[in-house]
Amino acid sequence: MRLLRVDENGEFSLTKDIIDNIPRYAILSHTWGDDDDEVSFQDLTKSPRRTKAGYGKLRFCAQQAARDGLQYFWVDTCCIDKSNNTELSEAINSMFRWYTKAAKCYAYLSDVRTNDHDQSNPSLQSWEPAFRNSRWFTRGWTLQELLAPSSVEFFCSKGNQLGDKRSLEQQIHHITGIAVQALEGTPLSEFSVNERMSWAKTRQTKREEDKAYSLLGIFEIYMPLIYGEGAASAFKRLYEEIGKNSSPRQDPTLLDRLPYAVESPFNSYAKQYEPICLPNTRVDLLKDIYIWATGQDERSIFWLNGLAGTGKSTVARTVARNFLNKNYLGASFFFSRGGGDVSHAGKFVTSIAVQLAISIPTLRQYVSHAVTEHNDIVNRSLRDQWHKLVLGPLSKLDGNGCQSLCVLVVDALDECDNENDIRTILHLLVEVRSLEGVRLRVFLTSRPEIPIRHGFCQIPDKGYQDFVLHNISPSIIDHDITIFLEYNLKFIRSERSLDASWPGEEAIRRLVQSASGLFIWAATACRFIREGKRHAARRLDTILRSGSSAGTVTAPEKHLNEIYTTILKHSVPSEYTDEEKGESYRMLRQVLGSIIILFTTLSTCSLSRLLCVPQDDLDQTVEDLHSILDIQKDKTQPLRLHHPSFRDFLLNNNRCQEPNLWVDEKQAHRILAEDCIRLMLTALKQDMCGLGAPGKLATDVDTSRVKRCLPLELQYACLYWIPHLQQSSPRLCDDDQVHSFLREHFLYWLEAIGWMGKVSEGIHAIASLESLAPFSQCPRLSTFVHDAKRFVLYNRSVIEQAPLQTYCSALVFSPTASVIRKQFKDKIPRWIRRLPEVESNWNALLQTLEGHSSSVIAVAFSPDGKLLASASQDKTVKLWDAGTGAQLQTLKGHSDTVWSVAFSPDGKLVASGSADKTVRLWVSATGAARSTLEGHSMVFSPDGMLVASRSGDVVRLWESTTGTAYSTLVGHLDWVASVVFSPDGQLIASASYDKTVRLWDTRTGASLQTLKGHSDTVWSVAFSPDGKLVASGSADKTVRLWVSATGAARGMLEGHSNSVSVVAFSPDGQLVASVSMDEDLTYEDNVVRLWDSVTGALHGMLEGHMGQVNDIIFSRDGQLVASASSDKTIILWNSATVALRGTLEGHSGFVNAVAFSPDSQLVASASEDGTVRLWDSATGTPDSQLVASSSDNEGHRDCITDVTLLPNSELVASYDEGHWDTVTAVTFSPDGKFVASASEDRTVRLWDLATGAERSTFESYKVAFSPDAQLVLFSPKEAALTLWDSATGEARCTLKAGPGTAHDVVFSPDGQIVASRSNSNTVSLWDWTTGTLRGTLKSYWSLVPVDPFSPDSHLVVGIVPAVTFSPDSRLVASKLSYDTVMLYDSATRTVCGTLKGHLMVTAVAFSPDGKLVASVSQDGTVRLWDLATGAVRGAPEDHSPPAKAVAFSPDGQLVASAHDKTIMFWDSTTGGPRGKLDAGVAIQDLSFSSDGIYLETDWGLLNIRSLFPSAIPLQSKPLCYIFVKEHWVTQEMENILWLPSDYRATCAAVRNNLLVLGHASGRVTFFEFDAASLPPRGSIHT
Repeated sequence: MRLLRVDENGEFSLTKDIIDNIPRYAILSHTWGDDDDEVSFQDLTKSPRRTKAGYGKLRFCAQQAARDGLQYFWVDTCCIDKSNNTELSEAINSMFRWYTKAAKCYAYLSDVRTNDHDQSNPSLQSWEPAFRNSRWFTRGWTLQELLAPSSVEFFCSKGNQLGDKRSLEQQIHHITGIAVQALEGTPLSEFSVNERMSWAKTRQTKREEDKAYSLLGIFEIYMPLIYGEGAASAFKRLYEEIGKNSSPRQDPTLLDRLPYAVESPFNSYAKQYEPICLPNTRVDLLKDIYIWATGQDERSIFWLNGLAGTGKSTVARTVARNFLNKNYLGASFFFSRGGGDVSHAGKFVTSIAVQLAISIPTLRQYVSHAVTEHNDIVNRSLRDQWHKLVLGPLSKLDGNGCQSLCVLVVDALDECDNENDIRTILHLLVEVRSLEGVRLRVFLTSRPEIPIRHGFCQIPDKGYQDFVLHNISPSIIDHDITIFLEYNLKFIRSERSLDASWPGEEAIRRLVQSASGLFIWAATACRFIREGKRHAARRLDTILRSGSSAGTVTAPEKHLNEIYTTILKHSVPSEYTDEEKGESYRMLRQVLGSIIILFTTLSTCSLSRLLCVPQDDLDQTVEDLHSILDIQKDKTQPLRLHHPSFRDFLLNNNRCQEPNLWVDEKQAHRILAEDCIRLMLTALKQDMCGLGAPGKLATDVDTSRVKRCLPLELQYACLYWIPHLQQSSPRLCDDDQVHSFLREHFLYWLEAIGWMGKVSEGIHAIASLESLAPFSQCPRLSTFVHDAKRFVLYNRSVIEQAPLQTYCSALVFSPTASVIRKQFKDKIPRWIRRLPEVESNWNALLQTLEGHSSSVIAVAFSPDGKLLASASQDKTVKLWDAGTGAQLQTLKGHSDTVWSVAFSPDGKLVASGSADKTVRLWVSATGAARSTLEGHSMVFSPDGMLVASRSGDVVRLWESTTGTAYSTLVGHLDWVASVVFSPDGQLIASASYDKTVRLWDTRTGASLQTLKGHSDTVWSVAFSPDGKLVASGSADKTVRLWVSATGAARGMLEGHSNSVSVVAFSPDGQLVASVSMDEDLTYEDNVVRLWDSVTGALHGMLEGHMGQVNDIIFSRDGQLVASASSDKTIILWNSATVALRGTLEGHSGFVNAVAFSPDSQLVASASEDGTVRLWDSATGTPDSQLVASSSDNEGHRDCITDVTLLPNSELVASYDEGHWDTVTAVTFSPDGKFVASASEDRTVRLWDLATGAERSTFESYKVAFSPDAQLVLFSPKEAALTLWDSATGEARCTLKAGPGTAHDVVFSPDGQIVASRSNSNTVSLWDWTTGTLRGTLKSYWSLVPVDPFSPDSHLVVGIVPAVTFSPDSRLVASKLSYDTVMLYDSATRTVCGTLKGHLMVTAVAFSPDGKLVASVSQDGTVRLWDLATGAVRGAPEDHSPPAKAVAFSPDGQLVASAHDKTIMFWDSTTGGPRGKLDAGVAIQDLSFSSDGIYLETDWGLLNIRSLFPSAIPLQSKPLCYIFVKEHWVTQEMENILWLPSDYRATCAAVRNNLLVLGHASGRVTFFEFDAASLPPRGSIHT
């Protein structure tokens, strides 16, 4: 380290860097001022300027060190050379140790001053407020400077000593929340990671990364500094390092893995001023509690219940404090509604476990072991957490070496926000009775709410003791309240120096009478009196007067009403004029009315801006309301009610009978909604965060920037304006405030909630708004809101990811007739000069849910329709919000494909069946794993109590609540293919490979019937809704009906030509649907058949699919049938008329499954393309524009891809849209006038680039343009090549290609020769002008695609040609084998050379001068060959992954090769590497532009000038470096336009400012960009 040395004259100078024998030194702890004011290392090493303000601190430190006999001292500002990153990193990693070893540490508080007249002994009274508020306590670095040294001495700005860490211990503890033990020197490793992190939670640093770096010493961590990585990344690395140092023996860090609610203990920092019972109060109650806890009472739970305000929490704190003092307290958890982590049960068990592990040292190892053994325990259910983290470890205690009694205190359980969790907690707490090694007592308080009363009713009386607090004798309660009042009023008397006789016995008696048994009344009264300060006595008289008219016996609630009324009236001075009083009461109602109905708390600062009330006015309004409001000195802290009873009082006009005070709840919500709208109108704008980068991801923007640009009050307005509006029961109309706001600011609002991460909440809000705006009442507003909902649903994903795409992708790809698109068309970016063709109206597709990484196999809705579950080949189940499409949970645990998924009838559980031979049960609310069962697939019983799984040739039944085996059904002779419960749950039917169906008794597991008749495997079985019939589908191509009661055959339904894979009854039981699997891919039986279940007659045949039907389902109302097919579509049918209702197109892979929502309004589909899609099933509504597809429709030349139905169901529009299958390639003609697209539909289409119109369609595999673009060469499936005139579309000549299909076609650079390669591995050379065959060459066939351009940019399209021409067309390079390239003379067809050395050649290219050949290989090597000598130039380079393309620069100096997502550059002279570029997507085709400025690839243009600035000149005019990377169109590799799932590219081509995309749907999309208007690279405004 480098120190400052003080000489004899008091001057100081830097020492050299001292490594060993470091002398004793002092160290300065201070807060930095402006950088220009601080003395730096450079200031001391150059000519020092003593004028800087920071020299004052250095002189102080030098003088104080000298007084302490120290010659050396250290100051961070100038003893570290911060320009040296290595030295800075070493210093920060060493700093904690340097502070620890310092002889003295001086904390210099520049913002604390002492009185001049008392410098020798500064008065604590004078400087303590400044000390408490000193900036020193808020900075990140000063935390380690406080904790590391054994002694810290504090000095004011004048250099006067204030005290040291020991003498000021309590003040520092209260200021920082740091445990006293830590301040006293207890090793920091004794404190948990969570606790140590909490010490730094509110501290700030200049550089965001320093928030993490300043904690390195606190956790004994050493890691490199990476400034610029951001706070999130720095903390991620810090936590990883902490995790690496963790082990079961290093205990606290293991416990740190458990989420901990910091405010859960009764003695948490936030609760330190909460009262406990005064001496001589609650005497009998506390005695009963202590006897119950310490005695032999077998009841493990003591339930103290009471009404609001009866003092339950005070008793709970007293009990907890008492047992803590006796070392009996194991843990405490104090719930609080709206209190963050203590308002829910998410951290209940883990917080209890952490506290128990700390309280009982011998328990710690068992809890730590449980955490190690169950890595995912925090994601498990409450029950699993309780058993693994609490009961399990406690059960291992044997009573030796630990206390025999342990008390758990749970307060205000009724304030937990989930009734199901409340019930679960009660049942879990009862289980402590089973413990033997330790007696665990649970003291629990709550209001007598229904869920808790019901929960205790299910617990035997011997399991708990209850005590009703409000049933205590009034005399006892009055006695306790008397003591409470006497204590608090005595304190006030002393504080205000009142007369010794104040307030007097009579006053106390009257106050007790007014309290009427409510401690909350007494506490509120005392707060009110104390806040009066010098008017305290007068305030007491006010209370007494207000209560004098109440009579002697009244309901407790009435007295509470009276004191609230008194306090509120008292806040309005009596000397005001009537007008002033009226204004004051109006302000009081506005402010208090807003506070009590806020959906989340706000600070006075935020509230004043939201309500548009001046801060001073608001402060004055609440100034005298401290008795009912928790008002912090810091105006940025939230306002809170002391007690929820005040809200009940103010909103109830029967309780608040003063008209000036009563708040009309609906009116208050209306006013607050208007305030929200007003604030949004003034504050919202485009690009709220000033980024200027349309593709900026929300995750890449610092949260502090978002908070600064979207302050809390604005976030509140955005999130809650619609809920407030909804609560006001409004009558909306066209052109009102709401309509006007939406027309002007809807997109701004969407952007804002995108930055807030609240798009899902916004969707729910818009849906609520839609219900408030019926079409009959406000047609234009209703239409706008409906379109807005469709707009947000369709674009949810991109608005969440990149909020500024609201104005780009969301508008660009919305239908042209969309109300939102029309309204905000001026917001569409000007840099998109040519917009893509899109749908005219919204179709049936609502949303595409992306997240699975492989094929989605199954989907299911929850019974209430709010959740959607999807099962996938990626081994996971995902849970989605069906209303918003947001992904809620990913359920991981299976080790193979998940084939099936289902919800329990009550929706609380999700079951999944997998190829890993397990069935797993999950809690739907949390995603926690519940249990693992044996089987492949499963079904719930109708009551949800049982799960049936099939496993080999048996069916197993399990209890869903416990996961324990119920029974095993044995009898089948081969594998069970399907299992189902009867509607009443009494029977189970199973279908088997053994050609039978068996019926079983659910209760006993007995086999009741064996249904024989099928002659092959029975694939599917179903019960009729009344349970009287069973239908079975078999590989024998029949459906059979059976009577379930007798097993008698009812009928055989014949007609299928393949195995019947699925059977289903309609909801009314009148119809049976069946589908057949297409095992031989003959596509002969793609028909859904509907049968009359009574007669067995064929009701109708649903024809329309072009591939196998994989799934079929009836809607819940029975009106619709949906079928999913391998033709990538879902078809909806009318079940009664068998008429086609519409075809849902959009998936790019097989559709595996389909499901209706419970209300039949939604259809969910699961596809091989890895997505789940949500569709609107309705017709005759604005959402009914279904797409119909049928090649039999006359009048269309190709596939009909869009059909719009008007509300009267008339067909109004359809259009042809090019290819009907995936587009595999798109390319420009050399002159840029045409685009050719090739498709899996075996056609090539030519498009006019100017108009986008289709010019010609050819049946062909491959296409190539001649260099002058006059000719187009097509390779049809016949063994012939046809040349067409690109201008007229007329055939010019036909070249007979010989045996086999021509797989590749290419023109020579001079355009005179045509080369084609056939599947016979022969290359034919043609003179196209004469049509004669010039000769044939032997080639090795390859399927690896390469660059479609020749070195001089003449276009070639196709699979990698086995032949490549030299620039002068003289030489031909052909792959002879896997490792050999042959060179031919194209004129003489003789071999010129052989290039051998690769493992497998994938591409070759000639240099512009024809002297070199570059080749790349599947083995990843790049080789340069000298054609004159055949020698390899330079050493072969090995680069994994394999290389797919290679190209020379126009000057021949560079070679580029594509290796998956990386492009490597080589020096063609030396063969050495020159650089590399990450493309972010796999590159198959590659070439240089003619000027060498950029690379042309199969996904767009890549600017390479930044890699070779000296070698490549600047371009003369702006150029769009458009590149398509996964879901994004990029400019200069920065995201500018997000592509929705329907517009994702399967191929792309870029020419100048034009972009052409091919899609899986067969669509070809055209864009044109304006280079001059594109956002500049990295354009983030500061």
